[in-house]
Amino acid sequence: MSWPGLSGKAALVTGASSGLGAHFARLLAGHGCQVTAAARRLDRVCDLCDTIRTDGNKADALEMDVSDSTSVSATLKGRTFDIVINNAGTTLSASALDHGTEDIDRIIDTNLKGAFHVARVTAAAMAARGDGGTIVNVASILGKRVAGHVAAYAASKGGLLQLSRALALEWARHNIRVNALCPGYIETELNQDFFASDAGRALIRRVPQRRLGQPSDLDGPLLLLVSDLGRFMTGTEIVADGGHLVSSL
Repeated sequence: MSWPGLSGKAALVTGASSGLGAHFARLLAGHGCQVTAAARRLDRVCDLCDTIRTDGNKADALEMDVSDSTSVSATLKGRTFDIVINNAGTTLSASALDHGTEDIDRIIDTNLKGAFHVARVTAAAMAARGDGGTIVNVASILGKRVAGHVAAYAASKGGLLQLSRALALEWARHNIRVNALCPGYIETELNQDFFASDAGRALIRRVPQRRLGQPSDLDGPLLLLVSDLGRFMTGTEIVADGGHLVSSL
């Protein structure tokens, strides 16, 4: 399928060193975008960009820590993007009483403040250029419904959804669209061992479709949000979770 308005666009993907970020970078490059893959692990995004270029597409790598506003401003200075995928994120599985101060700061600084840093800097460049752009914040179904042992993560993703709405309202006048993508449980190399365990298999059984999502299950929602087919969408979120949010309590 051809997604209008993507070919030749400049796209930034954060958290691109692995998992969904790497997948989104390959996806957008495959649809004709000039992709900038950003992460703290420069070696990983360099390898990713080499693979993308080997496939005949365009990509370059950036070392950037989204939780550091100085790093974001310095790294993105002078760069303008049409598409921004705020994907960088981290989590912790522990009871709220066992969340340490450093754990809370790390999660909020990356998942919420980091997305705000990147959105603010890139939107300023879009507004100055005058022809707008689109920002997708990768949230989670845990921003809409809570689970145990992920208090800081759920709070960060809930905040990210509200941030997306607030930015969409303010930046619509600049023709900048801001939306959120809310994945359910998606299988990546980071969680395969857990979902192969008894606890992981029990969680899968709670998903109405009785399966984990694959990164490719997010392709359609993401491409809709960033392409011209979604040009009247802003301030909203798309859930892709196999029906998990509507499962019985």
